[in-house]
Amino acid sequence: MVAIVVSLASNLISVAASSPCSSTSFLTKLRSSTSLKLSFAVAPLGYRRGKLMAHTIARATLGLTQPNAIEPPKISFAAKEVDVTEWKGDILAVGVTEKDLTKDENSKFENPILKKLDSHLGGLLAEVSSEEDFTGKAGQSTVLRLPGLGSKRVGLIGLGQSASTTAAFRGLGEAVAAAAKAAQASEVAVVLASSEGLSAESKLSTATAIVSGTVLGTHDDSRYRSESKTPSIKSVDILGLGSGSELDKKLKYAEDLSSGIIFGKELVNSPANVLTPGVLAEEASKIAAMYSDVLSAKILDVEQCKELKMGSYLGVAAASANPPHFIHLTYKPPSGSVKTKLALVGKGLTFDSGGYNIKTGPGCSIELMKFDMGGSAAVLGAAKAIGQIKPPGVEVHFIVAACENMISGTGMRPGDIVTASNGKTIEVNNTDAEGRLTLADALVYACNQGVEKIVDLATLTGACVIALGPSIAGVFSPSDDLAKEVLTASEASGEKLWRLPLEESYWESMKSGIADMVNTGGRQGGAITAALFLKQFVDEKVQWMHIDMAGPVWSDKKRTATGFGISTLVEWVVKNSS
Repeated sequence: MVAIVVSLASNLISVAASSPCSSTSFLTKLRSSTSLKLSFAVAPLGYRRGKLMAHTIARATLGLTQPNAIEPPKISFAAKEVDVTEWKGDILAVGVTEKDLTKDENSKFENPILKKLDSHLGGLLAEVSSEEDFTGKAGQSTVLRLPGLGSKRVGLIGLGQSASTTAAFRGLGEAVAAAAKAAQASEVAVVLASSEGLSAESKLSTATAIVSGTVLGTHDDSRYRSESKTPSIKSVDILGLGSGSELDKKLKYAEDLSSGIIFGKELVNSPANVLTPGVLAEEASKIAAMYSDVLSAKILDVEQCKELKMGSYLGVAAASANPPHFIHLTYKPPSGSVKTKLALVGKGLTFDSGGYNIKTGPGCSIELMKFDMGGSAAVLGAAKAIGQIKPPGVEVHFIVAACENMISGTGMRPGDIVTASNGKTIEVNNTDAEGRLTLADALVYACNQGVEKIVDLATLTGACVIALGPSIAGVFSPSDDLAKEVLTASEASGEKLWRLPLEESYWESMKSGIADMVNTGGRQGGAITAALFLKQFVDEKVQWMHIDMAGPVWSDKKRTATGFGISTLVEWVVKNSS
């Protein structure tokens, strides 16, 4: 290697000495030099400007993989007051509880909707439901092709013992989408067997959940498959829940929200060789351009982050050939004054190897570490939805410190000390506790935007998964008011959050002998100590909540991202706007 460089330098001097007149003649002779050609040919890939660059092939085109451009399915939704026996289309899907299937002594349905349908079918619906042992349990469904109705098929979708939650009705929408896909149906209607007891507000939220579930159930992320199928479903009518402009607005809200959830899911599903920090920043900029009437984008590069003294964030990014990108989108309402300023901060590790504390052994899930940017996907998915919904009276800052946690000679080592942008020093005793280091500078930056409330989301700790399992996110906040706001929003969205304590006495395990703090405590209470670490970077005047979503970000059963967090964030922002 040294001989090659010496040879290269000697030849450059030789060529330059014989070419004193112009750069053009110098370049001509440079190209014609045989020894120079040989030197360039054997110089290793990545030798640039005198430095041997590690990982120079790490880029968005690694493996020649690019996502296919697939148009999202266009489904028209409408709320109608139509008799179920007169509706015309491919599938009439009826959501039924176990109680709805009760029959009298003559084996006839007692439920009015089912009774009416069955009378037009000569009792076949009751007969088939008995023969197929359909009891209405959650997850059960049966689709029958029967003559006698305007619809070609009737589907019974089980809702369980009772149905009153957003999750139950979203599940109904997903089941309808599955039934439509199996039957290649394009025109679908959904009706509840029992909707008489629902309040006007409940009818609005129920219709919203059904629409959202149908859109999400129809979505199939086939961007990385060689072949993809176009969904057949074209229209969905919601029957029996009313009609009018208010309900139409809720259906539109559900569509806008679902598009944000799908965007977030696709971000998490994208592999790290495609979705680099730079590509994530490009996607954020595209959102801002798409809704430029209310969204603007600012992307900070390494030098700009250095000027802001983001040593904690840049320390994590130092090992990767893919440079970090600090993303800041701002939403401002199209008209009217701003009464509340909010910030949503998402962890944006597009890949987490663990660094020198590399993830090893069973259960380390290193092959799934593309989902370590699930927090940023939730934030950007919410930005897309909010850009369409355009809530008044609220300003929102969407902030992501995007980078990779890799291994190289330039990487952060265990025992290193980094300095965050608020001046606090951190002894890095574990390079695999990197998310909190990036969030530290992101939280300081968010506070500097003059916001009143901050919610951060991160796939932060395995400890939270151990505590709450795969479907519940842990939340931490010193503010009871903010906790109540976000938990209320999660109940409306159907996502599961559980508040855990910020036990201050646990901070003792986070103290360093030579710096202000270490970045990990002991094994016990790992999710709590991680939250206490983040608290050090939030202004005391700002209400703050941390959501640890390491469990529900990914579905092992479906082997795909869930889009978790987006529904709750959008609901929370909209509530703050009113």
